[in-house]
Amino acid sequence: MGKKRTLGTNINQRRKRYSFMNRTIELVKTIYEIKQLETFEEPQIALAGRSNVGKSSLVNRLAGRKQLAKISSKPGKTRSLNYYKVNPDGYFLVDLPGYGYAKCSKTERDKWAKLIERYITTAEQLKAVVVLLDSRIPPQKIDLELTSYLRSMGIPVIPVLTKADKPKQRDLAKLQGQWKDILQHDRLPLAFSSKTGRGEEKLWDILGEYAR
Repeated sequence: MGKKRTLGTNINQRRKRYSFMNRTIELVKTIYEIKQLETFEEPQIALAGRSNVGKSSLVNRLAGRKQLAKISSKPGKTRSLNYYKVNPDGYFLVDLPGYGYAKCSKTERDKWAKLIERYITTAEQLKAVVVLLDSRIPPQKIDLELTSYLRSMGIPVIPVLTKADKPKQRDLAKLQGQWKDILQHDRLPLAFSSKTGRGEEKLWDILGEYAR
């Protein structure tokens, strides 16, 4: 009986790994202005985070492609809503412009903020927002404001600590605990590394849970 359970578990693990490896992501829509927003019937999960937190690197890691999302040494590269279709799952990852980028004009920052707010408040199929948080630094005011805003809207927050290969493990664990308490979640924020792949498969599992 024990062998049967082990065999069944191994088969399920192989199936899960096969699905994980054969998932693809493609960019299907780019939106720069509010008037370009449109309604999609498919479930959507947004990706939000401060400029230079590693959103583009995360997208590329999930896609298994280095240049799907443009990466720049200069923060604030993402200036549009980018709709990535996840196949064969059939939902969208919507990459939002990075916030907190002080070197662009206030007019442009306000434009991004209005675009993000309009999307969040009108996207009927928005299931959750993945909030990317830099694992090397303590909770920042702007991140706290975003997560508080999303929670007040009743939108589930999926906290992901990026660049998890950088800090010491005890510091990472401490930060995970801080964010768990702040967000009043049952589980710790996911530690993710675009460089090593840490947390990649778990993130896919979480996305799948919310995209159903």
